[in-house]
Amino acid sequence: MKLVKDFLWSEGMSVEALVDSLGSVGYQATELSEAVKVIMKMKRTNARIFLTFTSNMATSGLRGFFAQLCELNIPNILVTTSGSIEEDIIKSLGENFEITNFNADDVSMHERGENRVGNLLIHTSGYMKFEDKMTELLEKIYEKKKRISSSELIYEIGMMLNDNNSVLFQAAKNNIPIYCPGIADSSFGFQLYMFQQKHPDFVVDVIKDMERITVDLSFDEKKGLISLGGSISKHYAIFAALLSGGFDYAVYLTTSHSSSGSMSGATTQEAKSWGKIKDDGEAATVIGDVSITFPLIMSSVLEKMKKEGLLK
Repeated sequence: MKLVKDFLWSEGMSVEALVDSLGSVGYQATELSEAVKVIMKMKRTNARIFLTFTSNMATSGLRGFFAQLCELNIPNILVTTSGSIEEDIIKSLGENFEITNFNADDVSMHERGENRVGNLLIHTSGYMKFEDKMTELLEKIYEKKKRISSSELIYEIGMMLNDNNSVLFQAAKNNIPIYCPGIADSSFGFQLYMFQQKHPDFVVDVIKDMERITVDLSFDEKKGLISLGGSISKHYAIFAALLSGGFDYAVYLTTSHSSSGSMSGATTQEAKSWGKIKDDGEAATVIGDVSITFPLIMSSVLEKMKKEGLLK
């Protein structure tokens, strides 16, 4: 039986040592430490790793970390929402998102052309630059291809961004597909609609990606999932894995709970009832703010990978 041990600080403590020591603290600290162990098993067994996240995480400073993880070839497949795509592009255009507070005067912000996401602020002017850039990017893509899948579209855009902190750029550069099943949502989807009004023969084929993501997976290979938040990005990944036997490993990081019956709060045990995670699959669920838990978990993973020679 594992015993509870007091957490003690030591001078020069690494993130790896910190997270390892949390394993004996209890509560979510123990789950956070378990998440590191599960992800390390993914890497040691050379599993195909899905990283899924929602747009609010690309709004935050995690966006550059996602790009860095792609550069290091940690995930093999990304699944996200369309808001992530547009905000990655906006940041690539040099727009800075600001930190405000959760109790800002939203009416005054609206009058100033400011938009709030939690305690973050996005200027409306950034969307104006985004709209102009999207027209330019889509015209270039249209010249090459009239019918294109969502993942191919995102790849083409990523290759034209040339921003090392861009998720789209690093994913495209390192041949990591980005799937966005809800691409019609957000300002990004609206720009696709506006472009199609001028070019009716331009088609973004979302269903084509379902073929690609399912054919790309096999029953024989190990598969792992790191899911941040939930919604469509999480479900798209676990449904794809279901068709090839389910995930061998899964780590859920979320603030949601299972009591609502939502995908964001659905547990790894619930996933086993569908076959989305294998009966003997290893999993951990960390309840907490992903902007805190994910950097801690992955920094510990990267330190361990470097020690074991698994980091390129």
